[in-house]
Order: sequence, then structure tokens, then C-alpha cells
Amino acid sequence: MSLSELGRFSEPGLLVLVSLADGPKHGYAIQEDIGRLTGNRPGPGTLYGAIKRLEERGLIEALAAQDRRKPYQLTPVGRQTLQAELERTRAVAAVGLRRLAVT
Repeated sequence: MSLSELGRFSEPGLLVLVSLADGPKHGYAIQEDIGRLTGNRPGPGTLYGAIKRLEERGLIEALAAQDRRKPYQLTPVGRQTLQAELERTRAVAAVGLRRLAVT
């Protein structure tokens, strides 16, 4: 499975996966992490829509609630999908930079 199957929602999904790559987080912590990474915190609708789609595709899973917060973690398939997507993105970026004669 690739994130491109998520259509126009692939960027929020990718950012959620990147956020979870270093360990489980609950929704607010994911929002804050994405905000630090990108300078823009996703709204709850965007965030939880992406979480729902990733969970439905088996890329992340919910853990037991902690103090009314539900943490999520990457599944093995989610980790593989994230790695493949980041490698694809790196390859596309390298070509784009070469074409711009930047590198």
C-alpha cells in the first residue's frame, strides 16, 4: 500500500506517520509535533480524518487509553509504508533539485 492511495489527503497522513515514527503519541501530541515540523498545526478535522484513514488501512493502531487520551502507534506495515514513501519523496526531490541546478 502507498500513501498515494489516500489521494489529496496524503500529506496529513504522511505527517501523522512521521510523527509516530519515534513512538506512540495521542492526538494533541501529534498535532503539536506536526506543528513543530511544518510550522502549521493541523486542525482536529484534518488530524482525526487522517488518523481514521491510516487506522482503516492498518498503518497505525490505537493503544489503550491513558487518562482519557488515546495514543496511536505505527504498525509494521505503517513503518514500511513510511520508509517507502520517504525514499520515493527523497528521489523526487533529488531530481527536482538537479533540474533546478541547485545541487
